[in-house]
Amino acid sequence: MSDPIRLLLADDHPVVRAGLRAVLDAEPDFEVVAEAATAERAVALAATGGFDVVLMDLQFGAGMHGAEATAAITAAPEAPRVLILTTYESDADILTAVEAGAGGYLLKDAPPEELAAAVRTAAAGRSALAPAVAHRLMDRMRTPAQALTKRELEVLQLVGEGLSNQQISKRLFLSQATVKSHLVHIYAKLGVDSRTSAVAAATARRLIRR
Repeated sequence: MSDPIRLLLADDHPVVRAGLRAVLDAEPDFEVVAEAATAERAVALAATGGFDVVLMDLQFGAGMHGAEATAAITAAPEAPRVLILTTYESDADILTAVEAGAGGYLLKDAPPEELAAAVRTAAAGRSALAPAVAHRLMDRMRTPAQALTKRELEVLQLVGEGLSNQQISKRLFLSQATVKSHLVHIYAKLGVDSRTSAVAAATARRLIRR
């Protein structure tokens, strides 16, 4: 009999972790080795070795976010695979996670059998994407000229959070002129002419999170 797939659960909600553990423990080839309530703890545990797959939430409380933790974990040699498990499916979240090195992206409302299959796929070194996530990525590939870049999504996300151009430039280490240039491109791609309309259109299309 082959060794079980060793799992680390990283989520700041105890009830979610308990639910995941119950589902995963029911699979004969899985072993939940440890849990982490913070992204920082997940990074520390992953560094000790002994894990094949980390199931990582994207949004924790204060401190490091899931994408940051994913980047830190996957940067290490012989790192475990990271499978994002979240409620968010915006383009901004998906691209950030993929760029950080996530080997999969699944939504928390996935049925148990889909979750188990994604874990096995990630453990085998292949990409495990929720159907809705794969569809969004395919849409971006089909219309690259109309798709917002990762940087444009970052700018628009901060606009949606109420930041001014000056605040965005400081947050992203860009000049204000560059921020304005990004906004011009965003407006053109979305067919709008104001910050408010851009945020509304992007939210409706699930490009950014509100």
